[in-house]
Amino acid sequence: MKTYSAKPAEVVKKWVLIDADGVVLGRLASVIANHLRGKHKPTYTPHVDCGDNIIVINADKVRVTGNKLEDKVFYYHTGHPGGIKERSWGKILGGKHPERLIIKAVERMVPRGPLGRQQMKNLRVYAGTNHPHEGQQPVTLDVAAMNPKNKRTA
Repeated sequence: MKTYSAKPAEVVKKWVLIDADGVVLGRLASVIANHLRGKHKPTYTPHVDCGDNIIVINADKVRVTGNKLEDKVFYYHTGHPGGIKERSWGKILGGKHPERLIIKAVERMVPRGPLGRQQMKNLRVYAGTNHPHEGQQPVTLDVAAMNPKNKRTA
């Protein structure tokens, strides 16, 4: 018996639609990262991009538990001396680009390197309910129904 190793030409990529409305951020990010890498498939191969294309809608309605909206902070640097800046999760979610919170959470769950960067290109996150990928006929994945802890109200 031999171990199966998928070739890049043999990989079949599906399109998956995930609604982030009311879903806890970390739990959502772990499901997205597993589907991006292809770990949910029996033909998973660690060195091949065998994951699916993921579309996430309603990124502005994602939930976090505890006081993370005020306490958790993302730092970034402008490139100038003394140019370190910070932005709390609440400001990011209420700001112009709330989808960046989900992208950053998933990015930190995918391996760093050329393969991880290639897999992150298969993730598309939108703040509202509209997305331009209807032509791909995405299959809906209900993350909120997978586990009762995945969904939070208020």
